[in-house]
Parts: sequence; structure tokens; C-alpha cells
Amino acid sequence: MKKTYDYIDQHIKRFQEEMFNLLRIPSVSTNVANHKDLVEAADFLSNRLKEAGLDEVTIHQTPGNSIVTGIKIVDPALPTVLIYGHYDVQPEEPLELWTSPPFEPTVKDGKVYARGASDDKGQSYTHVKAIESLFMTTGTLPVNVKVLLEGEEEIGSPNLRPFLEKHTDYLSCDMVLISDTSMFADNTPSITVGLRGLAYMQLKLTGPNRDLHSGVYGGAVENPANVLCEVLAKLKDENGVIKIPGFYDKVKLLTTEERDAYKALPFDEDAYKKHLGIDAVHGETGYETLERASARPTLDINGLTSGYQGDGAKTVLPSVASAKVSMRLVPDQDPKEIADLFIKHVKTLIPATIKAEVVEHHGGHPAGVDLNFYGLKAASAAFEKVYEKAPFYSREGGSIPIVADFKQVLGATSILMGFGLNSDAIHSPNEHFALKDYHRGIKTSATFLNELATTSKD
Repeated sequence: MKKTYDYIDQHIKRFQEEMFNLLRIPSVSTNVANHKDLVEAADFLSNRLKEAGLDEVTIHQTPGNSIVTGIKIVDPALPTVLIYGHYDVQPEEPLELWTSPPFEPTVKDGKVYARGASDDKGQSYTHVKAIESLFMTTGTLPVNVKVLLEGEEEIGSPNLRPFLEKHTDYLSCDMVLISDTSMFADNTPSITVGLRGLAYMQLKLTGPNRDLHSGVYGGAVENPANVLCEVLAKLKDENGVIKIPGFYDKVKLLTTEERDAYKALPFDEDAYKKHLGIDAVHGETGYETLERASARPTLDINGLTSGYQGDGAKTVLPSVASAKVSMRLVPDQDPKEIADLFIKHVKTLIPATIKAEVVEHHGGHPAGVDLNFYGLKAASAAFEKVYEKAPFYSREGGSIPIVADFKQVLGATSILMGFGLNSDAIHSPNEHFALKDYHRGIKTSATFLNELATTSKD
């Protein structure tokens, strides 16, 4: 690998500038006004995949944003890796909290600050440069590679599963490589072996046909904002236990071995609290912080809207109150079943004086990886060679619904090899990604492909 590593070292400034150019494209998938930017990002990646040496590079049109693919089959007898990433990003708001423009990459203290730096443009682009580096130094690839880059991950990937189902032969593979997770800590490589699922709901309560004067009508007309607060407060108890009947019926309990593995992780709870600016952690009674954050199901309010939000006072009894609620799920919970349980239970809490609308937005199944899978062994070896220390295996609290889709549609296990950090402020102002890990990520990706060619499947 020396020639490949040398090539990466020699070209790292160009690799960084290419990533910066990708980060400059405001490819926000939640806003239809940004559609042209998503088209630009897809074109950019298509051109880079061609330059990296892949064949059959194609931009596939979908009812939403495009899917970019590229393929290089070296030898059908070799393992085939499908590399997945996404080029869409979260909205940049609130703009006033950014210390530099969100779509003008700014390097400070060895990190690049920009929306999408860690989630997921910077991380996924490591693989594009790893492919180029292998081609330029060896003239080939050690295994077969397929690349799939989508532009709708941040809105639930509505067109990805249909695309997988339509192109199962085209995308058939032995495993999927994804870099959309985090390392456990700085200079502490880790591979994610479990992800929580998701059920995302919206609750809208309507009372009177218009906003009312609270002095004239207060006390005589039901206030939907009051009712919403009462309903949400009844979804969990003081011990962090979710009170939806049937919610825990299929939850797979942690084994003693799994809990011991959590204890082995180098977790500093005091540093965790300091980083977040909190005095104490909080969660389900009977579980430690890391278990609560990645191995136990949760219910959280993500947004509340009702009444007057401007400066000063306005004595209004609002007509409408709404909330967005997400539930993170663990094996073997089913997002559709949980959504149905949520809807059924919430409706029992709504008084007859209020009209209720409960909407299921999107969801995803939880996922796990067999620790004996040969692809995981190759990933572990790659991390150890580049970072000079064996990686930890950890679970992550977030959701990547397409991991379950890859398993269900393609029968492929996903290797979650992240290079970012939980402190990278993804989805928040001042998102960033350490350039040293962008550099090491390219080397780790190239090493993984090389290791995979000789790793035994037994």
C-alpha cells in the first residue's frame, strides 16, 4: 500500500479542494428551491467518478432527486462492494449561529466548517478519492466496486428503495460500505455494529375556527396548546419509560456481554456533560448513558408550534397546536407497528372538544451487524493499519433506514465505517470535519478494499 499512501499524501491538497467545491453546492433536499443545486452536485460527482476510473457512470432520474452510480468489475470471482453515500444536506438554519458562511468551506484549527462537511459529503467523498488513488498507483482495483450516491437521504430516501428493487441485479453485491456514522472519539477508531430505527410522527390539534382573545374566551373554550402539552406529558413517565401500550413488546433486551462491551468503551461522562453544557444526564432508569443513547428506544419532541411567537405579548387562545415527535427504535421493533401504536394511544388522550390529526412521516428499521462477518474483519484491519490501533465496535443512536433496505432488498450486510465525530455538529450550525480524518479516511477506504481481497470468508 505504500505507493497508494504516497499518492494520497502527495495529492491531499487537491483532494481537499475538490471536497470544498462539493461543499460549496447548497444541495438542501428539503427545499424545492434548491433542486438546481442538487442537479449540480449530482453532475459534480458523476464527473469525479469517471475521473476516478469507474465504468458505467450514470445519473439516474427519479421522481425526486437523481441517483448517481458507477461500476468497476475487476473479476466476478472477487468480492463486490457497493459504496453508498448521499450528497444532499440538511438546511443551514439558524444562520445567525454560524461563525462562517455554511456553504463557504472555512478551515479553522485543522477542521473544515461547512454544511455537509461530515454529513455526508466529506465522509462519502473519501471513497471516491480512495478509488482514484488505487487506480493511479496499481492500474486496477483489488475487488469489484459499485458506487451509489443519492440526493434524498435527509428526507427519508423515498426513491431509493424503489430504485434498489428495480435494479437488484445491477446493484448485487457482497456487502455495502457506508461512511455516514462517527468514530467513538478523536483518534479512537470505531465501527458501528448497530443502528436504531425511527418512527417520525406529527400531531396536529385544532380547537376553535380561529385564534381567540384569551380574555374573552379563555376558560370557556378548549385551548389546543394546553391539550397538546397534556398529551405529550403523558407519553413518558418520570423514569423515562414510554407509556404507549405495547411499545416495548418486541424490544430485544441487552445481554450481559453487550452491556460489558459498553463498559469497555473509553467514555468520559464528565467530558460529555461539559461538551454539551449540561449539569446532569437524564434518561431511562436502570441504564447507563451510552446504553440510553444507542441501545434503548426513545421518544422525543422535535418541534412545537402554537400561538403567538413574536416579541412582546399577545393575549391569544390559539386555534391550532402541533408537535413533531420522533421515536428511536431497537431490535426487533417495527416502525410501522410503533407508528400505529402511537396513533392509537394518542387518540385515546384527546378530549372530544379537540379535533386531532396524527400523521406518520417516515421511518426505518433498526439494524445490526454480525461480529464474525468477514467484511467487518477487513474493515477492522484497515482501521488498525491506518490509525495504528484496533477499532472499537459500538452502536449508534441515529438511524440510517437504508441499511435495512440494503439487507431486505439486496441481502447485503452494511459495514458502517465512519470517520467523523459526534462532536462534528451535524444537522447544527458550524458543522465541521477534521481534515486529518478526511486524509486518514481516504487511506482507510483504500486499505479496506485491499484487505477485503485476501480476508477469508470463514
